[in-house]
Amino acid sequence: MTSLTTVAALGVVAIPALAAGLGIAPGVRQRAGGARAVAVVGALLTALVAVVVFGTAGNVAQETRLLLAPFGDIDITTGVLVDGLAGVLVLVVAVVGLCVQLYSVGYLHSDPRYPTYAAQVSLFTAAMMLVVVSGDLLAMLVGWEVMGLCSYLLIGHYRDLPEAAGAAVKAFLVTRVGDIGFLLGVLLLGGAAGSFRISDVVAAVGSIDSGTLTLATLLLLLGVAGKSAQFPLHTWLPDAMAGPTPISALIHAATMVAAGVFLVMRLYPVFVAAPATLTVLAVSAAITMLLGALCALAQDDIKRVLGWSTISQLGYMTGALAAGGYVQGGFHLVTHAAFKALLFLAAGVVLHQVGTVLMSELGGLRRSMPITFAFTTIGLLALVGVLPLSGGFSKDAALASAWAAVRDESLVLPSSPVATALLISMLATVLLTAAYATRLLLRTFFGTEQRAGADPKPVMGWPLLALTVPTLALGAAIGWFPGYLGGPIPPGDSLDGFGPAPIPGSLAPQLIDALIASALIVLGAGATYLVWRAQPDRDPARILGRAATALRRGLYLDEVQDALVVRPFRRLATVVSAVDEIGVDGLVDGAAQATAAASRGLSRAHPSLPNLAVTSLIVTTAALVTILVVLS
Repeated sequence: MTSLTTVAALGVVAIPALAAGLGIAPGVRQRAGGARAVAVVGALLTALVAVVVFGTAGNVAQETRLLLAPFGDIDITTGVLVDGLAGVLVLVVAVVGLCVQLYSVGYLHSDPRYPTYAAQVSLFTAAMMLVVVSGDLLAMLVGWEVMGLCSYLLIGHYRDLPEAAGAAVKAFLVTRVGDIGFLLGVLLLGGAAGSFRISDVVAAVGSIDSGTLTLATLLLLLGVAGKSAQFPLHTWLPDAMAGPTPISALIHAATMVAAGVFLVMRLYPVFVAAPATLTVLAVSAAITMLLGALCALAQDDIKRVLGWSTISQLGYMTGALAAGGYVQGGFHLVTHAAFKALLFLAAGVVLHQVGTVLMSELGGLRRSMPITFAFTTIGLLALVGVLPLSGGFSKDAALASAWAAVRDESLVLPSSPVATALLISMLATVLLTAAYATRLLLRTFFGTEQRAGADPKPVMGWPLLALTVPTLALGAAIGWFPGYLGGPIPPGDSLDGFGPAPIPGSLAPQLIDALIASALIVLGAGATYLVWRAQPDRDPARILGRAATALRRGLYLDEVQDALVVRPFRRLATVVSAVDEIGVDGLVDGAAQATAAASRGLSRAHPSLPNLAVTSLIVTTAALVTILVVLS
C-alpha cells in the first residue's frame, strides 16, 4: 500500500479520536467555545483526510499489517485494508460527521453538556472509521464495541427526559445480544481460517468446513441484526429517537446501523460460501423492510417515522446483498446516508424552531418554514425513490437485483419462494414508503397551521444544503461507482494482483422495473393524498382502523420480547437471587452466627477460665511425668 494511503487511513481514525480526547480535557470542556472549535475542526480535518483516502483508494484492495503477538497457531495482527468499499464509506462517514458536528453547534447551543456530547460524537466517528478501514476482525471488533458504548451515551444524553435513559439501556442491551453472536462468529471464523486478518479469512473460505462456515456466518449475522436493526433485533432503533436529533442523523445515516451492512459487504465471499446464511438474510430482510414500512405508516412523531423508515431501508440493503446485488446494496447504503441525514436534520429544525415533531400538533409549516419544507421535500422524494434523485437510482438497482434472483439470473440467490417473497416485499415497500412519506409531508407542511415556525440560522442550514447536493446529484455516479467500488475481496493467497471480483454491478435503471416502481409510487402517494384531501385536518392513517394502534406500537413486538425474554429472565434472576441469599449467603451467615454464639458462650465462661487453665496444666504435667516414668 502506498504510504499516503496508509497515513490517511490511520488519520481518519486518529484525528476524531484525538478530538474526543481534547474535547473532554478540563481546559476545553469548561469552555463551550473551545469544545465547539475542537469538534468542528476535528471533523473538518477528518473530512479532508477522508478525501485523500477516497482519492487514493480503488477497486484493487491494498493492505498493510503489523504483528502484535503470536498466539499459538494464530498470529494476532492489526493493520488497515483500503479498497473501493472502504474509500466510499470513509468519505460518507466523514461528510455526515462534519455536518452533524456543525449542525450541533446551533442545535445544542445552550446545552451545558455540549462539550461532553461533542467529544462523544468524535469518538463515535473514530470507532466507525476503525470498523471501515480495519484489516483485522479483532480490530474491527474494538471499533464495533466502542460504537455500542457511544450510542448508549448519546441516546441517553438528555438526562432529564424520562424515556431517554430507558432507550439508552434498551439500545445497549439489544445490540449486546447481537454483539455476543458477532464475537463468537469472529472467534469461530478466525480459528477455522487460522488468522483473523480479513484477507486470510476470505482466502481460506474454500478450506473451511461448510458446517463451521454456516455456523460462523449465522453468528455474524446476529451481530448484523443487532447493529443494523434487522428483525428480530430491531426494537431498539425507534426508541433511540429519545436522543438529540443530530445523533439520530449520525446513527441512522453513517454509523452504527451502517456497520452491519458494511460487515456483510466486507466479508461477502464468506457469506456467499454459506447459502443457508444468505437465505436467512433474505428472509430477515423481507420481514424487516415490510415491517418497518408498515409501522412508519402509523407513527405520529416525525422522528419515529424516519426511524422505522431506516429499519425498512436497511432491509432493502441487506435484501439486495442477499440477492447478489453487492454494488446495488452498497450504492443504496451511500445514497441513503445522504437523504436520511438530510431528513433527520430537517426534522431537528422543526423540533428546534417549533418545539414539537408530533404531526398532530403541526401543519401548514411550508408558509413559515419554506426552506425547511424544500429540504424535506427533496429528502422525501429521494426516500420514495423518484428519479432522477439519487434514491431513485439506488432503489431501482436494489429492485433489479431481486428481479434477477426471481428470473434465476443471480449468481448468489437461486430462483425460489424466498427470492419471490423478497421481491414482493421490496415492491410492497415501495408503495408503503410513498404512502408514509406523503403523509409526513402533508401533515407537517400542509393544512391548517397550528404552530408558527422559522427557518434555521445558517449554522444549522448549511449542513442541510451540503447534504442536499449528494441527495440530488449522486445519480450521476451510476456510471463510475461500480468500477470504483469493484467487487468484494476475492479469495486467494494474497491481495497482490487482485482486481475487482466478477460481480455484476450495473446501476442503470431497467425500463420495465422502473415503470413498475413508479406506478407503485404514484399509487401509494396518490391514495394517501386522496384520503388526506377528503379531511385535511385528520390523520390519513385513520383508514387503518384498529391496525393503526398495533402499527404505532410496532406490532407489539416489544411486548412479545417482554413476555418471552424480559419477564422469564427477571423470574430466573429472582430465583437465583433467592438461592444465593438463602443458600450461599445463608451458609455464610449461619457460620458467622454460630461463631458469634460460641464467642458469646466463651465470653460468659471467661471468669472461670483461669482456674480451669491452671487445673488443666497440672493434670497434663502429671500425666506426662507418669508416662515418662513408666517408659523409663
